Amino acid sequence: MLVVASVRRQQIINASADDVWAFVGDPTTLPEWFPGVSDAVVDGDERTITIGSGIPLPERILTNDSVLRRFQYTVSAGFFRHHLGTIDVFDLGDDRCLIAYATDAEPDVMALVIGGAAGAGLRELKRQFESGERPVGNATGRA
Repeated sequence: MLVVASVRRQQIINASADDVWAFVGDPTTLPEWFPGVSDAVVDGDERTITIGSGIPLPERILTNDSVLRRFQYTVSAGFFRHHLGTIDVFDLGDDRCLIAYATDAEPDVMALVIGGAAGAGLRELKRQFESGERPVGNATGRA
């Protein structure tokens, strides 16, 4: 039986679930909100993120479901024995949503590291959406 550490962070955002999902459901936008990630390249179900130090981390996208508003991935790099990351966006009505970022990892300390960064990333998403940096109807803020 595999025993791993599990951490979840969550944030209420005053924006529609559809707008928030349109942004976070795009696996290339990670560097725009997740601290320490400088690049994200997607090829099919493979995503390679580059962390600030220049180290690439290969990941496999397991789920990108726009109906459930769920994105799941696993890190397939060396220092993780196990990893599963899950981002869910829940509609709370009244143009508010709850975004949850959960990570299960072994070694256990990696769940704490990712969980800390995820909490900061969710606060950054809240700031971007609530400041108007990510306008409604153009959630990605891209031309």
